[in-house]
Amino acid sequence: MTAPRGRTGRPPLTEARRTEIRREIARAAVELFVTQGVTATTGEQIGRAVGLSARTVWRYFPSKESCVTPLFSEGIDTLAVFLREWPSGQPLDQAMDRWLAAGPGVAGGPDQDTVGALVRLTRTEPGLRAVWLQAYDEAEPAFARALAGRAGLPADDLGVTIRAAMFNAALRAAVEHHAWRGEHARGEREAAEAELEATLRRALAVAAEGIG
Repeated sequence: MTAPRGRTGRPPLTEARRTEIRREIARAAVELFVTQGVTATTGEQIGRAVGLSARTVWRYFPSKESCVTPLFSEGIDTLAVFLREWPSGQPLDQAMDRWLAAGPGVAGGPDQDTVGALVRLTRTEPGLRAVWLQAYDEAEPAFARALAGRAGLPADDLGVTIRAAMFNAALRAAVEHHAWRGEHARGEREAAEAELEATLRRALAVAAEGIG
């Protein structure tokens, strides 16, 4: 007798599991980058930290620097959702209250100190800088679609495009401004979080004012 034909081996991964694996790799990569530097970190080390081979890591990401992409893109995704749910007629600063109160971080991601250290690395690591900028470049059309849907306008409307670009630039500038001002002591975490929130509010207020 011959064995019945059909697929053998492990069942295919669900999309949810693939997403979780990407997050696990991202968390491991950022911890290694922050503790020992990007140059000293290898794909083998990243994989070993999450129980995967380097070959599996490269199936998910084309380079070690790109492994941190989920930490950037998922936070931006939450903002696109926020824009879509922004109540019509409500000022931006009031809408931001709810988003900031919920915490703009990514569930299951590293703490703010680690993310801040990662953003600081983008200033000196060209590979990470490229990933950081790419995340915001890809975010802009998502922001435009969200704003367009809210206003009942096409996503390629010039006004929508400009507003999305301003919102996008204000966010990136605020996060960089906060991160590049330096590290905060662990005991100052609450103060650091309050400072980041104030910086985000100020940046978005400036963007809302437009160009004088």
